[in-house]
Amino acid sequence: MNATELADLLTDELRAVARPERAEQEKRYLKSGLAFLGASVWEIRRVVQAFTTGTALTHDRLTALVEALWAEPIHERRMAAVALLELHPKLLTPADLPLIERLLRESRTWALIDGLADVVGGILRRSREEVTPVLDRWASDPDLWIRRSSLLAELRPLRTGADLAPFLRRADAMLDEKEFFIRKAIGWVLREVGKRRPDEVAAWLGPRTHRASGVTMREAVRYLPAADEGRLMAAYREKRPSS
Repeated sequence: MNATELADLLTDELRAVARPERAEQEKRYLKSGLAFLGASVWEIRRVVQAFTTGTALTHDRLTALVEALWAEPIHERRMAAVALLELHPKLLTPADLPLIERLLRESRTWALIDGLADVVGGILRRSREEVTPVLDRWASDPDLWIRRSSLLAELRPLRTGADLAPFLRRADAMLDEKEFFIRKAIGWVLREVGKRRPDEVAAWLGPRTHRASGVTMREAVRYLPAADEGRLMAAYREKRPSS
């Protein structure tokens, strides 16, 4: 069975768990031009995992199936493609970044972008020297979703203690942006780092409280000690750097 046939078979399984009323709600919520079947994220992931259980996927079979799923403008097929990549990280290398970048550029929604950024994060953990220059390029890309991905790709490595400096360099360059999804991404990553490394987050935010947006600040300080949270938010409200 070729990749197109496999993709169609997987789509039949997604249709079997889909609900038309959910399809209408999701399409409105995501403001997407894609068609929707009405399967939830959990259902999509469960179907994909069951579909590939016991199958010896090679790199080429994986990427062929991903491309076949992505070729049809159906949200659940594209979500299934992302789930496939997330479930088989060890098959991916920096050589797959051009494919992932193309998928990112065609996604146009956080619902697909954030999973793909996490896939990039898995590759980054294993190959930082090769992936970092790509993320640095993405950080100044005109496409806001590519810029967002350059930030969120750091989440997975940072949760396991990676160097914060590459993320902070990109975040500083984007801190004045007006795009909500960029502001949110900066705060989201800082929030997660703040759970284990609050001093680093507080030290970086202090001189920048007059530049950061409200959504960035509220996310970033969530897990900081109360004294740091109060000091930083007071400086933010007064539009001044924190002492």
